[in-house]
Amino acid sequence: MRILSALRLSYVPVTGFLAIGLFWGSFSAAVPVIKDNIGASDEVFGWALMANAIGVVSAMFLAPRIDAALGKRSLQISMGCFAVILPFLIMSWSVQSFVCIVLFSGFAAGQVDILINTRVSELEARHGRSLMNANHGMFSVAYAMAAVMMGVARSNDWSLQIYFIVIAAIVLTMVTWMAMAPDVEAAPEDGAGVWQYRVVILVCGAIVLIAFMTESTVEAWSALHIERTLNGNAAEGALGPAMLGLTMAVGRFSGQAVSDWLSETKVLVVSTILAAVGCLLAATAPTPSVAYLGFGVVGLGVAVIGPIGLGLVGRHVPAHLRSRAISAAAVVGFSAFFVAPGLMGMISQAYDLRVAYLCVTGLVLILLPLIWIARGWRQ
Repeated sequence: MRILSALRLSYVPVTGFLAIGLFWGSFSAAVPVIKDNIGASDEVFGWALMANAIGVVSAMFLAPRIDAALGKRSLQISMGCFAVILPFLIMSWSVQSFVCIVLFSGFAAGQVDILINTRVSELEARHGRSLMNANHGMFSVAYAMAAVMMGVARSNDWSLQIYFIVIAAIVLTMVTWMAMAPDVEAAPEDGAGVWQYRVVILVCGAIVLIAFMTESTVEAWSALHIERTLNGNAAEGALGPAMLGLTMAVGRFSGQAVSDWLSETKVLVVSTILAAVGCLLAATAPTPSVAYLGFGVVGLGVAVIGPIGLGLVGRHVPAHLRSRAISAAAVVGFSAFFVAPGLMGMISQAYDLRVAYLCVTGLVLILLPLIWIARGWRQ
């Protein structure tokens, strides 16, 4: 019941998380097709994906100003622009065209991400309860459903162009009920600037960064790992990102359910250990089934790390700085989508995806000292 209550309180940003999940789930399961369409090697494709991150990070610098200028329509306009761009991803015919399209889609997605996370943080402050995990859980549900649907579409040789057009139409329909004005808090005369809270921003941003790097490596490369490393077919490949999405949904809804009686730092420690074990399983998997288990454990572990990191920012800065602080932390965190694709591509090209996932295992363990720092803050 607490989960349903949280979803009712935050139905506007929930709609945004659902829309973003539909896109990323579809895109992740279509990666082998898109990669073949543009004729890119692992390394080139990894670097091409960095254009998405450039767009995302660029949008996050501008998000607070755009939000203030557009008011309650900012989320609708940003999501509408995002929906219009979606069908062009599957129509890419070269690396250059793919880079241009993902640059624009990344900018729109980055704007939407900041707005929905800021709206959730505002609602948390207004209602005095945690809502982040429930919202991010709905993203995971939509992501998993979309990945499964894409697997069905690929297995049955359906037109992926039409598939993405349908997804875009669904997102445009959802835009109609996404109007929500931002909270406006007057700054005190002697109020501090946002970077007085730089330790909070940087530590939480780093937590989000590692969580999203882990998540993005499974999203973008799990299908290829199953199909190429483990000789799976298209449907088996699509189950990689689908398993991540399903278990992330379970993890996030579970995190929402226990948010009132278990400290966030304890949840983060357990989640870090689970994510590291899952990456190790994926790296050493002899069969697709074991890889699914690994991706599932990764999903359970990484699920709450990013949402908790963003939630901590909103709770440890003054209300009038919340949007700017979340945007600044998100710039750090979402840099994962700038760094991870290129690194995974380079490691895969030089060695293979097994080695790449072993490197991610080590990365996840860096979270432990960051959690120790956050543990010392007053809640």
